[in-house]
Amino acid sequence: MYSPAPRPEPARPPASRCRCCSGCRQLPPLLHTTPRRVRALILTPTRELAAQVEESVRTYGQYLPLQSTLVYGGVNINPQIEALRRGVDILVATPGRLLDHLQQKTANLAHVEILVLDEADRMLDMGFIRDIRRILALLPARRQNLLFSATFSSEIRQLADGLLHAPAMIEVARRNAESELVAQRIHPVDAWRKRELLTHLVSSGDWRQVLVFTRMKSGANRLAEQLCKEGIEATAIHGNKSQPARTRALAGFKAGTVRVLVATDIAARGLDIEELPHVVNFELPNVPEDYVHRIGRTGRAGSTGEAVSLVSVEENALLADIEKLLTRRIDRQIVPGFEPGQPPPPHLLVAVQAAERGGRDGKRRGGGQGKASAQRTQTSATPPARPSASTPARASQAPLPNVPRAPQSARAGAALPALFRSPTRRGS
Repeated sequence: MYSPAPRPEPARPPASRCRCCSGCRQLPPLLHTTPRRVRALILTPTRELAAQVEESVRTYGQYLPLQSTLVYGGVNINPQIEALRRGVDILVATPGRLLDHLQQKTANLAHVEILVLDEADRMLDMGFIRDIRRILALLPARRQNLLFSATFSSEIRQLADGLLHAPAMIEVARRNAESELVAQRIHPVDAWRKRELLTHLVSSGDWRQVLVFTRMKSGANRLAEQLCKEGIEATAIHGNKSQPARTRALAGFKAGTVRVLVATDIAARGLDIEELPHVVNFELPNVPEDYVHRIGRTGRAGSTGEAVSLVSVEENALLADIEKLLTRRIDRQIVPGFEPGQPPPPHLLVAVQAAERGGRDGKRRGGGQGKASAQRTQTSATPPARPSASTPARASQAPLPNVPRAPQSARAGAALPALFRSPTRRGS
């Protein structure tokens, strides 16, 4: 039988090369079968902020063919290793845990195209400068770098000059400006009555959701325990808490089962609570810019909020620095029954006198260390409860340290350009 000759197949277009393999045919992005490699790296100082950023990445990129994952300390590393092996386009990480993965060779940064340093000022204050330098050395020389910071200090400007090539600066608000949606007021009060006044404000005002700031982790634990004894549901969140405990505390606060969340400045980074009505500065921060960041937890996304500061006479110098930064005077309101100048009860008199002696000694020494010591002693003048030990940790370890912003950050910032020059001057 006659069998016609087969028709020649139509000519096919030459195989196009994709970005991540040598000869496969170009497929639609959703069907691409080549392994994913980290193309964008986002570094954050705290676990809570990393989780917040990664959640936003998933929300905004839900219709894009991009895979993201979250890497931070305090939790089991094995699920993170599995996620990295499956392939990731966008990696959100804290520096310490990322270095753990790099040492174990479970993460590869050789193909990073975009580097983001979020809350760069806080990462410098927390001592991550060496970790960041080690990470930068493993990145491609040519990449896009972005720095984000709530406060733009001279140290951050030096960091930008050393890390970025001909950068463009974008400001969404005036430098160190407080939100106009936040009503601020000061309640002058004796230090030994602060906890009592806070209890009064929460109970009499029926405040259901209050974020309270303290300087130290031990002070946060103590205050939360005292509020619980007064019948107010409270819990503390700080760097010495385990990650599951921090997650439970934040979840309970958002759900409304916890009325008061007592936090340190470090742990509060990344806390994004919708329509948070009240922020209380139980203790003023040592650095004025931190006050702006604290009260910025409320009055977000168009909602109004209220920021209350309980200020003792020992903190007047800190208050003056804050008002100088804001270029205005914050309204003072004395709460009836809590007028300052009241003598402390006998069982607290010794602690108060010790705080006063510490303040005088610090003034004679003329150093910030004496001032901080006096402030810590004054904090201990609150009614005693079971103390909670606070053990400092290295910045590269999983429990992130709660280091207050102190004058030594300026000295560290002076060396920033030299630290970043070698791995970045080749290109950016």
